[in-house]
Parts: sequence; C-alpha cells; structure tokens
Amino acid sequence: MGSRIAAHLANAGVRSHLLDIVPADAGPTSAERNRIADANLEALRKAKPAALMEASLARLITTGNFEDNLDVVANCDWIIEVVVEDLEIKRKLLRKVEAVRRSGTIITTNTSGLPVSAIAEGFSEEFRRHWFGTHFFNPPRYMRLMELIATPDTDPELLKVIDQFCTVRLGKGVVYAKDTPNFIGNRIGSFMIQNTFKLMQQFDMTIEEVDALTGSVIGLPRSATFRTADMVGLDILGHVARNAKKMVAVRAAAGKGSAKLDERDDLDLPKFFDCMLERKLLGDKTKAGFYKKACGEDGSKQKLTIDWKTLEYRPSVKPQFAVLDDAGNVESLAERLRIVTGFGPDGIKQDKGSEYLWTLLSECFTYAANRIPEISDNVVEIDRGMRLGYNWEMGPFEIWDAIGVPETVARMKREGRPVPANVEKLLAKGFRSWYGDAPKTASGRSYFDFATASMKEEKIPAGYGNVTVAKKSNGVVKENAEISLVDIGDGVGCFEFHSKMNALGEGICQLISETLGRDGAGDQFDAFVITNDAPNFSVGANIMELLMGVLEGRWDDLDKAVRGFQGMTQSIKFSPRPVVAAPFGLALGGGCEIALHAAARRPHAELYMGLVEVGVGLLPGGGGCKEIALRAIDAAAKVPRPDSVELVNSVTNALQTIAMAKVSFSAMEARALGFLSKDDEITFNRERVLNDAKARALQMARGGYRAPVPRTDIPAPGENILSTLKMGLRLMREGEYISDHDLKIASKIAEVICGGAVTPGTLVTEQYLLDLEREAFKSLCGEPKTQERIQYMLMKNKPLRN
Repeated sequence: MGSRIAAHLANAGVRSHLLDIVPADAGPTSAERNRIADANLEALRKAKPAALMEASLARLITTGNFEDNLDVVANCDWIIEVVVEDLEIKRKLLRKVEAVRRSGTIITTNTSGLPVSAIAEGFSEEFRRHWFGTHFFNPPRYMRLMELIATPDTDPELLKVIDQFCTVRLGKGVVYAKDTPNFIGNRIGSFMIQNTFKLMQQFDMTIEEVDALTGSVIGLPRSATFRTADMVGLDILGHVARNAKKMVAVRAAAGKGSAKLDERDDLDLPKFFDCMLERKLLGDKTKAGFYKKACGEDGSKQKLTIDWKTLEYRPSVKPQFAVLDDAGNVESLAERLRIVTGFGPDGIKQDKGSEYLWTLLSECFTYAANRIPEISDNVVEIDRGMRLGYNWEMGPFEIWDAIGVPETVARMKREGRPVPANVEKLLAKGFRSWYGDAPKTASGRSYFDFATASMKEEKIPAGYGNVTVAKKSNGVVKENAEISLVDIGDGVGCFEFHSKMNALGEGICQLISETLGRDGAGDQFDAFVITNDAPNFSVGANIMELLMGVLEGRWDDLDKAVRGFQGMTQSIKFSPRPVVAAPFGLALGGGCEIALHAAARRPHAELYMGLVEVGVGLLPGGGGCKEIALRAIDAAAKVPRPDSVELVNSVTNALQTIAMAKVSFSAMEARALGFLSKDDEITFNRERVLNDAKARALQMARGGYRAPVPRTDIPAPGENILSTLKMGLRLMREGEYISDHDLKIASKIAEVICGGAVTPGTLVTEQYLLDLEREAFKSLCGEPKTQERIQYMLMKNKPLRN
C-alpha cells in the first residue's frame, strides 16, 4: 500500500521516499538492504491496473530502508506511516521517526481501523498536534476516497492543508471521519458485505444469484459482491470485518459510540468463508476464490463458481429473476431501485430476488442511520464515503431517498422491522427525504441536519462544479434528446451530451453546428465548454444508427450524416469563440475527434482516449484522420525535404496510432499519443473538471482569442511515403499479424494521412483531407466484413477480428 501511495504522489508530480524494513538475510550493500522497497517499486512498474499514469514517473520515487535512511524524513513536508496493522509495531517505528523528524512536519497514519489517537498516545505535544489519520483506499490511483481522521490534539489548520493538497493535487474526495472502528467507508462497507453473506444463506441463494442482484442494477460496481471480494482478497476482507467487530466491542464495553442500537455489528463471517481462508482460496491472488477459471475438455476457458455449501467448484450458471428482467432496460437508477425492491409503478411486486434486495437495503438503511452521530454527524459524509470509497452510484441515504423514505418506513413497520430513531426524527419534522433542492447554491442541494432538525445547505469544496447544478441555477438555452446547451455562468456555455453512453448522433451534430455557426443561439456566450456529468465523456458515434442506414441502403443519408459530423467538428475548430473540451473516462472514436478539434482541452487525469474505429471496420470519419495527419506533418515541418526520415517516422506513428486503435490509459499517455497538446493542463479531481475547463475558456476569451482559419497550404507526404507504409502493411499481412480486412482498413488510413498518391510536398487543403476521409469511410461501410464487425460490437460489446 505504501508503494501505491508513493506511485500516486508521483502521478501528481510529487517526489517521495519509499522506505521499508531491511530483509533478515540482507548483505551489507544498499541494493540488498533496500531489496523490499526496490521490489515494491519494480512491482509498481508492472502493476495491472497500472499504478503509475506513465512509466517514467517511477523516477520520482527514491527507495531506502528504516535503518539506513530514516533520517531523510527530516527534509520531508509530509510523513505517511503505512506499516503493518499492529499497534506496537507502528508505535515503535514512530518513536524512531519522532527522533529525526523536523519540528512542524505533518505526520499521518494510513491505518484502516486502529484508533488514531492510541497510536500516538504518550508522544510529545508537538508531535500529536501534527498527527492525524489519512486513510487512502486501495488502489490509491483509482479509489478517490480520502478519510481524514482528527484526534483531540490535531491542529485543525493542518487538516485544511492536507485536505486542499489531496483535493486539488491528488484528485481525492475528502471525507472527515471520526476516530471510530474502520471509520466510515469500511464500517458501512464491511457490514454490507457480511450481511450479504448472511442473507445469501438465509435465502438459500447461489454466488451467481447474489452477484446478479448486488451489482450495477442497484448502482453498485459491476463486479458486485463476490467478484469484488476476489479482486480485493478474502484475507483482506476478513481482516477488515474482524477488526470492525473487535474494535466495536471494545468501544461498547467502554461505553463509547452507539454500537448496541442494533445487533448488526455482531455479525460473524460465515463458516464457509473461514474454510476458504484455510484452503488459501483467497481470490485473484491465488487464482481461486468465489470464482476461478478452468479449461474445458475442448480447450476453451470456462468460468467456475464455488458452491458455498460444499466448497466444490462447478460451471457458472446465469441467474434468472423476473425482477431483473423488469429493471433490465430502465435507464434511471432511482426507478430501477424502486422496481427491484418491490416499489414499482404497479405497486408491491416481488419475487425471491426483490425480497432479498429489499431485506438487504432496508437493513443497510437501519445500520447507516444508527451510525449517526457515532461515525459521522451527518448523512452527507456517509454517502460520499460509500460513493468514493466503494464506487456506489448513490450512498445509502441517497438510495433511501430514491426508493422513498415514507413508503419504506411504512413497510418496515408493517413487517415488524426495526425503524431507526433518526429517520423518525426526519419524518416528525415533516420532511419526506434526507436531501432537498437548494437552488442558487454551489452544491444545488440541502440535507437534513440533526443538530438543528432542519434542512441545511450541503457545502462542497471551492472549485467543484457540475452541469446538473448549473442547469438548476441558470437554465438550459436549447436542447434536444441528445444534447443541451447550458448556461454555466460568466458568459460561458456548456454543450452537455445526454444520449445513451453519450453516443454521438444527428442531434448532437446539429445543435453544435447551428450554435457555433448559423442560428446565433450561442451569441450570448463568450466561450464554450464541452463536457458532462456522466461516467464517460463519449463512447463515439452511434453505430446502431449507422448500421441501420447501411443495411437499408440509405447511402445518400450516410453521406449527409458523415458531412454533418465533419461539419460539426469543423465548427468547433473554427468557432470565433474558444471551445474547450473537457474529456474524462472514455473518450473514444467521435468523442476523441471532438476533443482533437477544440481550441484547447482540460482533461481529467483518468482519460481513456483513442480513435478506435478500426474495431468496427472503419476509420475516423469526423476529421480524426485529418487532425492526426496535421499533427504528424507539423511535427516534421522543420525539416525542408518532403520525404525526410523525420516525416516518414512521424507519419508512420500517425498510422500506427489510428490503425492499431491505440488508447491512452491516462491523460499523460493521451498527450504522448498526440491526442492532447503540451499546453493542455490536466485536472486530477473529477469534480473540478467543469470549473477548470470554464476558467481555461474564459482565459482564452479574455486574452483576445483569434480563431484559426482553414489551412490551404498543407504539404502532403504523398506517394513515396504512402508506398513505404503500404509495403510495411503487406509484410504484416504476410506475417499474419493482421487480417485481409485489417490490411484494407489500414491502407485507406494511410492514403488519407498521406494525402493520396500525389507528388510529395503537394500543397493540399484541410477540406481535401476531409473529402478523402469521408470517401474512405463510406467505402468501408459497404464492406460485408465491416458490417459484421459493427453487428458483433453491438451484440458482444467487444471487437471482432475477421
């Protein structure tokens, strides 16, 4: 864990020292004595998913050991203790740190459950003033939650310093937790997992059935319960659960907390779980847990699931629940939650699956409500903790609101279930939900505050923003089913996609083109931003819409659609007012093309960006080939010869980027691939992306932005380089690295980026390259193998190599 924290600091450009113990058998050399830290650093370079956003960032981490290098902490601004979860081991090491630490240095612990105050008990007053908990969730790069845990001696100003640093530089969502067992995230999370186990036995369900019910259908991660357990490790889950029970019992015996408001903290891990631990069935790390893979008799890979009653593996079986069929095509999470818990539009309607989920969620509501004020004073911190630390789409109180608080409480009473006193307080004051709207505020909502028994504005950190709140505050200028133009204030408009998966269709192309060009709807704005609040920026063009047109032979409509898409990207590029794209998550195909044409980009650090059209048998048709070609030509422009080695290499790289459908695994990699420029700053905190992009747009507008003009003097690489590229492609085909259809697609890409078989250095226009791109795109649409790829992608959600 320490090495992964160091990796994320490196992602943010922060240098750190990674110190570990000296191996018992180490020799006198530093290489031997630093062996453990060195091994951890090497593991970072190979980690999957990647801990480092760019491999070269490992240079910012210096390894060492506690015996020879502890004095380096005297020159550090922040010391993070991340050693084994043993109170005495931590205290012994920290005594050594105290002896060499510089006065005023912040020092924190990453403990996941030990009392933070107890770790530093008896240390100097100055040490304890600078001491508190900073609980990173693993892996730190991807898990956004940071729990800050103060002690009675902690200087509040120092908490603010780390809060700001973690929020802005590390991209964390900070939650203030109390010094209670497992804090917030793991306290609620470990209860939820243990209760899931218990109810599985009670309802006599299988592993697959529970995972089908406890995943994305209710807003939890797709990996659901048992696949998540395999990824985390059953040993880790066991430790967290047992630690929670042990520490809660200690606090209860001392008369602290509210552990005995219900019996839910007394849950034990089931016997089958302990047996799995004994057999080392720990999940992915041992290649066998609740699931494992095996080879069938025909050599095919087979997914096996453990039978918790016998602990024998058997072939996995797809569960069947009527309630999942009812909720399957429902987009709204709130509506799905009502359906799967029996509160659908037709009244109470249940099967075994919905009864299970109702029991699971209603008991989660009770447990979470009874933890206030023990682990937190308000519902906001608990909900944020579960969203950021466990990747829930909604926290427990938000889920409760979505299903309906009065309705669920009435049902709980009818069924004789315990009803928390805290929800009775809410209803007694005449409120029907934990949250309410708060127009004209930064967060856009209020929450029920127990201290005042009234609704209170939810505060969010400075710099946070989202399009949904802007809609409520400033309104929508114009919209259609796929996109809205939203006023986000200060003279900036935001194009917000809201089609399914933010796929790009005719509605998006039309509204952007008209706003930036003909209809004047955007005249009230000085600048524009393109972004949204969804999990992903855009998955690309609407290929279902494309396929239907192709199969029906509507070739004129296809030509019009491609021209429309190209017209949209050109309107973005040549808009007289700056357009800043703020991509995040998946920005694929057309989503990448939109970003390429913007005046600037302000991406989120976690950016999976690429021109992936070859996966569906096509090439980028919205100006993507043209833009990558321009970047390649400009990169070699300092060399006067039109067929120079530099130009050959640059154009070859461009071909590889498109033909191999290269996708970045971070914004830094996107920059290396040429999708971002060196001037495009990166935002680490997802919730700051909108405002950071807005600030960049205003900066450009107020700095006298002048739009580029369409280029008419582009020196085409021409026929010589095109021949070289095609020769390389034919050799790849002969070596069976690519298929015949791959060869056809890649050859057309090469023709576009070389400007066709023209004399090297021939001056061409942007429109000429767009025309080449459009014609190549349309010709590929007529290929049966392309149509097969599109159909396969729509059915299987993965590319077909044919």
